[in-house]
Amino acid sequence: MGRHGTIAGRKSAQDAKRSAMFTKYTRQIIVAAKDGGDPEFNFTLRAAIDKAKSIGMPGANIERAIKKGTGELEGESYEELTFEGYGPSGVAIIVEALTDNKNRTASFIRSTFDKNGGNLGTPGCVSYMFSRKGVILVEKTDDIDEDEIMMAALDAGAEDMKVEDDAFEILCDPGDLKAVTDGVKEAGYEVAQSEVEFVASIDASVAPDDMKSLRKLIDTLEDNDDVQKVAFNCDLPEEE
Repeated sequence: MGRHGTIAGRKSAQDAKRSAMFTKYTRQIIVAAKDGGDPEFNFTLRAAIDKAKSIGMPGANIERAIKKGTGELEGESYEELTFEGYGPSGVAIIVEALTDNKNRTASFIRSTFDKNGGNLGTPGCVSYMFSRKGVILVEKTDDIDEDEIMMAALDAGAEDMKVEDDAFEILCDPGDLKAVTDGVKEAGYEVAQSEVEFVASIDASVAPDDMKSLRKLIDTLEDNDDVQKVAFNCDLPEEE
């Protein structure tokens, strides 16, 4: 499960970087709340709140972020940016960011690519190798039957399901993410993640000598407060 990391691995990384994750999820909530502060009617906000709760963000912090997004409290204004480039071994990378300083973020991302054997490209240089998909992850347990969860997902409107090492990865059209997520939950399954992502349609292979620098490139990008998501078109095994 290289592109997502294992569920246990993601949880461990989130615990280790809790304060940084608070910053990232606060920004997501603020931006999502601009389209309405009621998570019952704003699925993007609901998903952002769920992620914030999963790392233990206090309810007061979540409520304050919502109010900043709706304008009830004065808050920062964040711009959504997308960067495309190549990493070592020609791996295609897409970086999604939320920032209050476009120049600072662009400079950081460019230098991070340059310092780690990659190069930042122009818009569209790698996005043709990805599709925008709704991605729903359900953690594998002994009592989940593969055929049953697939049927539940398809009945809810999913396009496909992949079986990974520790999770079922359900794919759907971005516009159907809410319906499919709700359908999977109503069928009795616990959703570990539900969001729209860039999913690679063309895979790259990584030379062994490039693996360390590629991992450092992706880790450095993901550690930055402005960066929300990093998509790449190869498997990146977790370090043992």
